[in-house]
Amino acid sequence: MRETEPLTLFTRDGVRIDAGHTPGDPRLCIVLAHGFTCSWRQPPLRRIAVVLSAHGGVLGLDLRGHGRSGGRSTVGDREVFDIEAAVAAARRRGYERVAVAGFSLGGAVAVRHAALYGGVDAVVSVSAPARWYYRDTVPMRRVHWVIERRVGRLAVRLARGTRVAANGWNPEPEAPHMVASRIAPTPLLVVHGDADPFLPLEHAHQLYDAARDPRELWIEPGFGHAEVAATPDLIKRIGKWALAQR
Repeated sequence: MRETEPLTLFTRDGVRIDAGHTPGDPRLCIVLAHGFTCSWRQPPLRRIAVVLSAHGGVLGLDLRGHGRSGGRSTVGDREVFDIEAAVAAARRRGYERVAVAGFSLGGAVAVRHAALYGGVDAVVSVSAPARWYYRDTVPMRRVHWVIERRVGRLAVRLARGTRVAANGWNPEPEAPHMVASRIAPTPLLVVHGDADPFLPLEHAHQLYDAARDPRELWIEPGFGHAEVAATPDLIKRIGKWALAQR
């Protein structure tokens, strides 16, 4: 893996985004979007970047309110601007095609960005929620406590360095499944594990069913949730899929 180039990007609404670009095959750059409370600099994301770099360049970013990026997390709303800035940075580096691969929150944002703004050649959504306000698992009830309660936001800031906006959504953004049909004709890959403790398979099916071809659905046996549980084999297959799209 080549040396990573540190980047500072700015979104259309003026938020500073921390990112890192690892050059690779000029045919493809994969923009890598992390899950809630994570960062492109953390070991799980760096391991994923190493595997993906065999298939193209990799541009990882910290979504707003995470890691070294500025602003506050809007939990899937204005993060589409963060992806937009990263895709533009990849284009400036001369890649023929740009794909976005997002995990959990990053997967939801990848879907919404591709549907609302386009400008990408392939989209991969891993372990992503299809709809908002899902509370039917214990881990997701904890996530909502972190987002919706003042003490929860303080706790996640102290424990993980994640800054969450306190004023919520106004208006509420369209959920990923509500906009997924707009992604076509850009290829979409939905990946989900049958052992996901946060989001059951119904989210993957709802997202896939709402989308239009070209699309694929991979249900991964024994796979848990997002970047922490993703195996090198799964990431390798995702990289091959992204490189094969035209």
